[in-house]
Amino acid sequence: MKLNNMSCLLLPFSILLLLSLTGCWSSKEIVDRGLTTGIAMDKGKESALEKRLRKQGGGYTKKNLLTLTYQFANPQSTGMKNKEGDSQSKSYINISETGDSIHQMTRELSLRTNRPTFSPHLKVIVISADLARTYSLDQLLDQYLRDNEIRLSCLVLISKGRASETLKSKEIGEIPAFRLLEIVNNRPKTARILPPMPLAKLVGKMKAGTSFLLQNVISANEEEKFAGAAVIEGKTKKLRGFLNEMEVEGLTWLTGTGKGGVVKSFDNKTGQPIVYEIKSMKSKITPHVAKNNISFDVKIEAEGRLSENWATSGTSSENKSLKMKETIFEKEVSRLVKQALKKIQVEYRTDVAGFGNQLRIEHPRVWEKIKKDWDKRFSKVPIKYSVKLTITDYGE
Repeated sequence: MKLNNMSCLLLPFSILLLLSLTGCWSSKEIVDRGLTTGIAMDKGKESALEKRLRKQGGGYTKKNLLTLTYQFANPQSTGMKNKEGDSQSKSYINISETGDSIHQMTRELSLRTNRPTFSPHLKVIVISADLARTYSLDQLLDQYLRDNEIRLSCLVLISKGRASETLKSKEIGEIPAFRLLEIVNNRPKTARILPPMPLAKLVGKMKAGTSFLLQNVISANEEEKFAGAAVIEGKTKKLRGFLNEMEVEGLTWLTGTGKGGVVKSFDNKTGQPIVYEIKSMKSKITPHVAKNNISFDVKIEAEGRLSENWATSGTSSENKSLKMKETIFEKEVSRLVKQALKKIQVEYRTDVAGFGNQLRIEHPRVWEKIKKDWDKRFSKVPIKYSVKLTITDYGE
């Protein structure tokens, strides 16, 4: 069978095309990389292993200012249990290094592992409270912000205890850094989780010099919980203190940033628990300027459902009963807001609720005059607030 003219032309072209397909000659297998999923930053404390290595000559000139714990995904993890019921290999590997330069410590890991660090998939950076009180966040995060390999979507958290403890898990097949990231997705279920603070958003906060909050995470028995928030002072960029869970909830109502959650209170007559499930919330902060006097009004509104009612007297669908319960829930939200305002205005004297930003938007000239000392002035600014909750569904 003879080839036609077109086939004669295509045949040599196809051969040349095949020869050009040499593959990805410079690629590396994922199992050959140290896939970094999380980093914990603590005050310097050499591990027993580091001390033993140093005594055998494995040391260099440094000060033990901070300890970095890198969490790597373990590609060789089986996720299986042995006869004793223990996991044969975890899904992650934690390696700690102590020193005074984040970049140098990262490179030092190259002397201890056959897989070089590879951080484009870094999910979280957890900073201990002790470290955040000692050094500013721009110092601690400087190297990571300069590193082109690290994505700005990486989440930043604070830990009251050792940050390295938050990167541990006893669950088979679980990578703790992924777990911390996934907890943020539960915001529609609770008003006690802050909006996520990735590196990209954090940079803007630090450059603006405004005070802000970072989610606090605690750990016990290799289990983690989001519990309250860290107050970061705008001028120093250091840890000022903490809000507890209830104060975070109050601040969520004040700013209207919640995606969901519940409000628990008690029936006036029976003293039994009643619960309001939030469907939506919103808050409007209105600044008022009269000569040198500044004040704010906050209007808080929400819609939701009566999701639990232990007070069995009467029918929950009765209009009078619903109005009474709305009033009870409004008083509880007002209490939470009052508690949060007292903490940030009186105790910490830091505006982490965005009042200054709203003043900047509506009165830019006034803001330019007072922005340098805003936190101090904020502590004395009158703030009035109103709360209106509506029960749109009572589940019957």
